[in-house]
Amino acid sequence: MKTIQKTAIALAASGLFATAAFAQTAPAAPEAPEASPVTANVSVVSDYRYRGISQSNLRPAVQGGFDYAHESGFYIGNWNSSITWVNNLNPNVSSGVEMDFYAGVKKELIGEGFASDLGVLQYYYPTSGNFTSPAVNPNTTEIYAAQNYTFGPVTGFLKFSYAVTNTFGNQNSSGSYYPDLTANYDTGIWGLAVNAHVGYQYIAGTVSGTSNSSLYSYTDWKLGVTKDFGGGLSLAAAYIGTDAKKIGPSYAYVSPTGKNLGGSTGVVTLTKTF
Repeated sequence: MKTIQKTAIALAASGLFATAAFAQTAPAAPEAPEASPVTANVSVVSDYRYRGISQSNLRPAVQGGFDYAHESGFYIGNWNSSITWVNNLNPNVSSGVEMDFYAGVKKELIGEGFASDLGVLQYYYPTSGNFTSPAVNPNTTEIYAAQNYTFGPVTGFLKFSYAVTNTFGNQNSSGSYYPDLTANYDTGIWGLAVNAHVGYQYIAGTVSGTSNSSLYSYTDWKLGVTKDFGGGLSLAAAYIGTDAKKIGPSYAYVSPTGKNLGGSTGVVTLTKTF
């Protein structure tokens, strides 16, 4: 480092200019790196619950995916999870993974903190074996519209999803829909946030004169807390349940061992984002 010595008289006479000169010759502070448009995540969960129903037959699952978001508001992504529920549709068919592919546009049309979101989501289940009646292929396509909101420490969204194909292996179920409301409250204490959710899965169509809705539609809910450890690491604990019905002596959503896949339970999730 080059050092410049000056007399007291010189400093007094030209202090302003000396300060300006020093500011011009001092090294500039490094600029913060631009945020990457690509993010990734990986999770381990004690039970993969989607819309309140276990997708892993009440067992742990490993999950992960990535997202690309353009400054225009366009985004695209992929998310994956280990599963076991497809075998419940037909013992001759199995799938060990769920692969979700989605794309949409998210813009703050109303104002800052109020992003509107329109998109399409493809649930894809690579399977082995052949489906026979009454089960159909579980692959499902949905379109969705969501309105995100921010009110101080409270954030969340109201979303409506509509199936344009059969829904998760249910016959004649195109037109099924799922409205849901999610809210998160940042307590400002120890990185803790309280999470709440409620949704209603309506299964459209009829099979042999019986409506799918009377058998398979249900309400689900969740109440939990998330701890942010910083550095993209978080731990969530939630209590999840549904009012999924029984069909005779069995449950509408049942495991191979006869357990209710929509029964109330606690779920723990460890997530790392990059």
